[in-house]
Amino acid sequence: MQRSQAAAFDLRWRKPETLITVDDYRRVASRRLPEMIWSYVDGGADDLITLEDNRAAFKRWTLRPRMLAGIKKCDLGTTVAGEPVSLPVLLAPTGLAGLSHWRGDVAAARAAERCGTRYILSTASSWTIEEVAEATSADHFFQLYARSGPLTESLLRRAWDSGNRVMFLTVDTPVVGNRVWERKAGMGRPPVLTPGRVADVARHPLWLYGTLRHRRVSGRNLVAAGGFRAAGTAVDIQVRELMQATLTWDDAAWVRNLWPGKLFVKGILEASDAQRALELGFDGVVVSNHGGRQLDGARATLDCLPEIVAAVGERMEVLLDGGIRRGSDVVKALALGARAVLVGRPYLYGLAADGEAGVAAVLEIFREELERTLTLLGVTAVRDLGPDQLARR
Repeated sequence: MQRSQAAAFDLRWRKPETLITVDDYRRVASRRLPEMIWSYVDGGADDLITLEDNRAAFKRWTLRPRMLAGIKKCDLGTTVAGEPVSLPVLLAPTGLAGLSHWRGDVAAARAAERCGTRYILSTASSWTIEEVAEATSADHFFQLYARSGPLTESLLRRAWDSGNRVMFLTVDTPVVGNRVWERKAGMGRPPVLTPGRVADVARHPLWLYGTLRHRRVSGRNLVAAGGFRAAGTAVDIQVRELMQATLTWDDAAWVRNLWPGKLFVKGILEASDAQRALELGFDGVVVSNHGGRQLDGARATLDCLPEIVAAVGERMEVLLDGGIRRGSDVVKALALGARAVLVGRPYLYGLAADGEAGVAAVLEIFREELERTLTLLGVTAVRDLGPDQLARR
């Protein structure tokens, strides 16, 4: 695949040289979205302690380069659940991606495909499982919540029939986290509009036009209608029927028995939970705290990674998400034992800024930074990374 970043330059009103980092796309996205929507995309739980610590954790590790390594070309390829990817950065499941750009999940999946990686479609996606499958060529992945019952059975069947062979079971949402910024911005159930918020939305005409015309802001796997009222209904269904504090490992085992493909459990922070998943026959775990959107004060994912890798890393795949903004962050996660990483907010920044082209541009930023970091480290391939390339600060 050509590694051109031409897609990043489709924002004619911006100079290309200003869009060279993920944070550059974050700044553009913050201007493109109304405050209500931005609070959903970029916010977290309570005092944002975990959200911020996810980023800070990467600063607690330094890199140890070796000189004169004779690097000709870096190999970024790996496999996730047996699927080859040319970039060890997957797009994490993010509900209601259509809030960032009306093309939402379709744009993200197509961009991931262009860049040689995979998109994990959320249960609460703004395009249906079938629509995303029809719009793409690769078999992408699907994310599910854990409750046993007919709705879950239907989602599993639809995912399999649409070509998904890898499932991610999210288990860290027994209740929705206290997302204070969202609530203060009016992003409740239902959203609360005030004259000031209406005026703010009106100041974002491109976003408003796409949102009103295409009505891709609801969870289309759960409701057929579009629009904000349908979005509230979809969230209610998700919370009432899929996200319950009464869920147990028995529900996870039920999904494992029903799903014939590869299955990961997402939202693991403790080695004992990873071991339990292994005992139940899961193929992998995602070390995740939901991007700091659930339990504020939970440990940063990178801090949890080494002990989980030590416990199960030789017997199942370990992935990581949370706080990744640089190619050097990817290197640190892989050196500590992750097979690959997931990014959520970074791709939403690209999506809000420039749709499919913006998502592809963000992925190419990760590719370029990852290659540069490996070359400066003196490492030829991501499979050669290990703890000896790092030192604790």
